[in-house]
Amino acid sequence: MLKQLTKSEELLERRKNVVPNGVGLFNTTTVREAKGAIIIDEDGRELIDFAGGIGVVNAGHCPEPVVKAIQEQAAKYIHTSFNVVTYEPYLELCEKLVEILPHGERTKAMLVSTGAEAVENAIKIARQATKRQGVLCFTDAFHGRTLMAMTLTSKIDYKINSGPFAPEVYRLPFPNFYRYHGTLDMDAFVAKELEKLCESAKNLVDPNSLAAVILEPIQGEGGFNPVPQKYFEGLRKFCDTYGIMLIADEIQSGFGRVGNWSSWQNYNVTPDISTYAKSLGSGMPIAAILGRAEIMDAAGPSTIGGTYIGNPICCAAALATIQMMKDENLNQRGIEVGHIIEERFKKMQQNHPEIGDVRGMGAMMAMEFVKDKDPHQPDGELCGKIVKECAEEGLIIINAGTYKNIIRVLCPLVITDEQLHKGLDILENVINKSTQH
Repeated sequence: MLKQLTKSEELLERRKNVVPNGVGLFNTTTVREAKGAIIIDEDGRELIDFAGGIGVVNAGHCPEPVVKAIQEQAAKYIHTSFNVVTYEPYLELCEKLVEILPHGERTKAMLVSTGAEAVENAIKIARQATKRQGVLCFTDAFHGRTLMAMTLTSKIDYKINSGPFAPEVYRLPFPNFYRYHGTLDMDAFVAKELEKLCESAKNLVDPNSLAAVILEPIQGEGGFNPVPQKYFEGLRKFCDTYGIMLIADEIQSGFGRVGNWSSWQNYNVTPDISTYAKSLGSGMPIAAILGRAEIMDAAGPSTIGGTYIGNPICCAAALATIQMMKDENLNQRGIEVGHIIEERFKKMQQNHPEIGDVRGMGAMMAMEFVKDKDPHQPDGELCGKIVKECAEEGLIIINAGTYKNIIRVLCPLVITDEQLHKGLDILENVINKSTQH
């Protein structure tokens, strides 16, 4: 007798039959409904969400003020195109963004639909502002899957048979302290990496031909690698010396995740341009590019934007999200959640030599799995096993890193302490079982 499929298994079978294999499948759980930090699958099983839609629902699933704002705006008008008809939600959102994310004395903002679009537009703005073409990026970076964004993205697995890529893009090693410091302390390591940056002016690309340097201050898909403070400061000085636009990609790290609206605010290093998406709209497709006003104004008429820029329903969702984050002080909650996760992760690390590193900022925390305590021997197989078994035990979690050997936590910041500890208990139990020899 054939085994009867569960509703979740049926859904996954339907997916297999109609959706191309190239569409990522990071976890085999399903969803029927979701609220706060809980997902209920098609079979009615409750799961704790440590993935947050890949960092999209910092304010939780279906937050009531956001749902209400979406409903109210949908009843007024759904789309007119901001290029054709100017509307209040777009302007109000831009005003709110420049207030909480000021880039110097005067800031301007524009809206698009996705993080990749934000990156593409940021590069175009930098090129027009500088009248240069070159862009410098880093290893382990992820900036999206459109042409320029995919070119800037480092991981080869995302790019196989997808070329030709955009020209005039150059790449330096990201200053990953855990993997590359060897016997050096942080100061000596950063000094060495800044030396490489300066040498790039002689052996990689003429800095006077660079329009921009783009950096995730905390790499997302790359494995939650935080840029060292002094390196970020040195990069800012390098850009100032040569008139290069410094672009901070905050798409995964923005809006409460690191205990602030952006990670560059924690570093106290102001970029010329910055990009946002994900948790800005609580799941509605909206992204933003912010920058110093004179830089943003350098773009010629109709050279940036698109048909769906700042959809009014998405703007309403983003406005309600920002207000909710302020009302519930989710930036502070990000710090609190991060402290709990970091403390538990470090305790796990003490008991498991397979956990080579624990790192991150705020509630953007990760643990890296390696073999023989060697940062150059990533253990993606163990990490994948843990992700799969966590799902079976009621915890949705995803991996990261070039070698898929890093567990990352992107739980909603509205998660209760009870839910958070329960999820961490599941993770710890699964690690205990998975590392028994």
